[in-house]
Amino acid sequence: MKKISVLLAATALISVMATSAWSKTLVYCSEGSPEGFDPSLYTAGTTFDASSRTVYSRLVEFKHGGTEIEPGLADSWSVSADGTEYTFKLHPGVKFQTTDFFTPTRDLNADDVIFSFERQLKSDNPWNKYVEGGSYEYAAGMGFPELIKSIEKVDDLTVKFVLNHPEAPFLADLAMDFASIVSKEYADKLAADGKMAQLNQQPLGTGPFTFVAYQPDAVIRYKANETYFKGKEKIDDLVFAITSDAAVRAQKLKAGECHLIPYPNAADVAELKKDENLTVLEQAGLNVSYLAYNTLIAPFDKAEVRKALNMAINKQAIVDAVFQGAAAVAKNPIPPTMWSYNDAVVDDKYDPDASKKMLADAGVKDLKMKIWAMPVSRPYMLNARRAAELMQADLAKVGVDAEIVTHEWAEYLKLSSDKNRDGAVILGWTGDNGDPDNFMDTLLGCDAVGGNNRAQWCNKEFDDLMTKAKLTADVAERTKAYEQAQLIFKKEAPWNTINHSLVFVPMSKKVSGFFMDPLGIHRFDGVDISE
Repeated sequence: MKKISVLLAATALISVMATSAWSKTLVYCSEGSPEGFDPSLYTAGTTFDASSRTVYSRLVEFKHGGTEIEPGLADSWSVSADGTEYTFKLHPGVKFQTTDFFTPTRDLNADDVIFSFERQLKSDNPWNKYVEGGSYEYAAGMGFPELIKSIEKVDDLTVKFVLNHPEAPFLADLAMDFASIVSKEYADKLAADGKMAQLNQQPLGTGPFTFVAYQPDAVIRYKANETYFKGKEKIDDLVFAITSDAAVRAQKLKAGECHLIPYPNAADVAELKKDENLTVLEQAGLNVSYLAYNTLIAPFDKAEVRKALNMAINKQAIVDAVFQGAAAVAKNPIPPTMWSYNDAVVDDKYDPDASKKMLADAGVKDLKMKIWAMPVSRPYMLNARRAAELMQADLAKVGVDAEIVTHEWAEYLKLSSDKNRDGAVILGWTGDNGDPDNFMDTLLGCDAVGGNNRAQWCNKEFDDLMTKAKLTADVAERTKAYEQAQLIFKKEAPWNTINHSLVFVPMSKKVSGFFMDPLGIHRFDGVDISE
């Protein structure tokens, strides 16, 4: 099977390079396969790169290279004095993409906006569970079904969101990937034809690129959207050449077989920087990696056991081995570059002897556990297998027998959310909107248990602080709440916080107009390539 996959990938790449002979083609050697093409169903950046940031648009968008909000499908918006009503004026004449599988007959209007959100909010909506095993966990984890009272069509180009209470990060939330706007007309046609699952396989939106074809685990093809409401892109074709091995991605970049790659091995960065044909961009990532215990299962339901395991693991050794020093040990669930970071928090120190004693005092002996290691590179964790091996060795020193397990990426994300999951899971997060809420409530709030909250941890005191922080727009008050919540998090230790990493993007000097994104997304709108 492996030889067949390699042959398919090679064949796809030859075809990709042939395409560039008669069109301006940018080849992005992506790190993995998307879980699907409906971004509302998923949470992984790999999937967002291949769907929401290519095919789709949102009401509001983040400016390139930052977290400032700018108009998207909405030209303007207003907010009521009490912060519970948001009214958006849609850009007139926005066209949905015309593809081989669907030809739209009308422009975008308020119906599309309402459909895109109501399918995520209402459990009785026929589109709420249209993909087997798929769910709108992002919207649910952020409390959108409870937050949004109604979405009203004022007229074809005006839509109003009515909230049950003020929500400080709401506008930024609407720029996130799960809030992408899909075509109700296309969805209605699929439903009538009994082909609803096609929405997740053959996407159609208003974004800068039109989906052409996907060869699983090999290549995704897009073309510039000729009717894009912000103007046609400078490149004619965009190709994702799926290349899971970081070393192979680097080799392809140096050989000119791709123009840009994500997540290089830390050990390869220095060599890539020396190549006169390449540019290596870098910045501090708005990210965190962690080991999440399942706090619903003994003995990990005890904070003293979790803290003892944290003290057994040498996090600096992981940073040195996996990142070659291009990361910092983490003590909080948010990165130090984010407002409200509480530097007064004291980390669980590396102390194997104290760890062993704490486990004994907790009545834990001969503990066997599983460590889940991601099968793909992510900006916050370049090599989860190596990190797991180091954890395994450290835990053995305190008498804990750890078994390393893994799964295919989509399955890993799905199974790791299960409340009955056996084992502690290595995962991480890159911020979606620049707000602390997107880390702390999204990953650790009670609403996110069974979803993004991989620790399955629900703490009322912590959760009340999350609610308090969202109800006010006063940054000083929000900061106090988040700082206090970080102290509770550290005391309860649902995670072992591992690191915050630097992020590198190596690319050909032929590429221009590409910006590193603090939100970890790879965007190709506005990008050009010289021949």
